Amino acid sequence: MRKLILIAAIIYSVTLTAQTKQQIEYPKSDVDYPAFTKLTIEAEKHRETHMVSLTEFIKWSKEKEVIILDTRSKKMYDMKHVKGAIHLNFSDFTANKLAEVIPSKKTKILIYCNNNLDKDERYFARKMAPLALNIPTFINLYGYGYKNVYELDRLVPTTPSPLELEGKAVKVKKKSSSY
Repeated sequence: MRKLILIAAIIYSVTLTAQTKQQIEYPKSDVDYPAFTKLTIEAEKHRETHMVSLTEFIKWSKEKEVIILDTRSKKMYDMKHVKGAIHLNFSDFTANKLAEVIPSKKTKILIYCNNNLDKDERYFARKMAPLALNIPTFINLYGYGYKNVYELDRLVPTTPSPLELEGKAVKVKKKSSSY
């Protein structure tokens, strides 16, 4: 009887092991490169009319309803960014997260990246031009339905800078005291 129970346990164990080793079929990933390519071409045409000069960028950045969006890493954003910019890391882009930081798909959004700011490799390290963060940021915002996006079209020095910068690494000018 013991042998029979032992043999039954072994058979059960072998059968269970074989079943768990069977290939499990998972669905294909939710990635659509052809649709991305089509979206990129569409966004590129839209982008041609949504490049903004430094003068316009500065002017619009002071308007109440305008958002300046910084999509670099949180660490670099905290250290130095264009004054008034809000942060949403590019890798965190989802419909819900975008809706949390951008009140409406009609909101005017200004974007910039490392490749717009010069002379500060520590906080604005330049990327290869075809890989500049503005490109995927623009495409993704466009793809999520944000069509009122404008990209800074200039390379602007950080010191002295026509753009006001803020963050932990920005030295605050002390006001002179008068007696």
